[in-house]
Amino acid sequence: MRHVHVVGFGMGPQHLTSEAVTALAAADYVLAVRKGSDDELLEVRRRICAEHDLTLVEVPDPERDRDDPADYPAAVTAWHAARVDAYAAELTARPGTAAFLVWGDPALYDSTLRILDQLAEREELAGLTWDVIPGISAPQVLAARHRIVLHEVGQPMHLTTSRRLREAVDSGQRNVMVMLGSAPSLGQLHDLDDWQIWWGANLGATGERLVAGRVGEVLPELLTAREDARAEAGWVMDTYLLRAPTGAPA
Repeated sequence: MRHVHVVGFGMGPQHLTSEAVTALAAADYVLAVRKGSDDELLEVRRRICAEHDLTLVEVPDPERDRDDPADYPAAVTAWHAARVDAYAAELTARPGTAAFLVWGDPALYDSTLRILDQLAEREELAGLTWDVIPGISAPQVLAARHRIVLHEVGQPMHLTTSRRLREAVDSGQRNVMVMLGSAPSLGQLHDLDDWQIWWGANLGATGERLVAGRVGEVLPELLTAREDARAEAGWVMDTYLLRAPTGAPA
């Protein structure tokens, strides 16, 4: 019987919990996709494996349409299926216990647990089991950096991706946490000048940048900070909280 540890490692090695360290000590190797020759996120995983004396098995990431596919869910489904094939080959070829190192927390905008559901359905991996170790998420780090509570007293917070930000605002959401940010998504902020924003790029990693204030006042600074983060780290991943002004119509 094969077992897998799914370990959330937050924004980097500094966020590994004692529970995560225990799970890694029980693993024989780590599986991770390699997205290219200059993959900073993979490099973080390499550092963690080196610190915990673990072998890192790198699997080339299958190709996918990352621009704007006509059928986004279908594109992601096909991409996940290709990852399942790649992981299944490695898991069946190797003895011992594997681990997946998940950026942030496995429960938020990550495909690992869905992929394990599919792996368990494979005949060659019958009986596959896994456990999940939670990690510090990007929204948690964002809140800590800006020293804020993510919601107002007794009020909800809507969590979504930059792809669906406009949909959230148009539906009446007034306190929106946005993950998987992108440069095009920031163009959606131009008519939200009076909203407050708490923004962070590459949280906990090289080139971290933070900007907060009224959107209409800080957006130029934010865009510059985003490019600075990309220039320093070679990549950029941003997360931000948007809140409508008090008394704004729903």
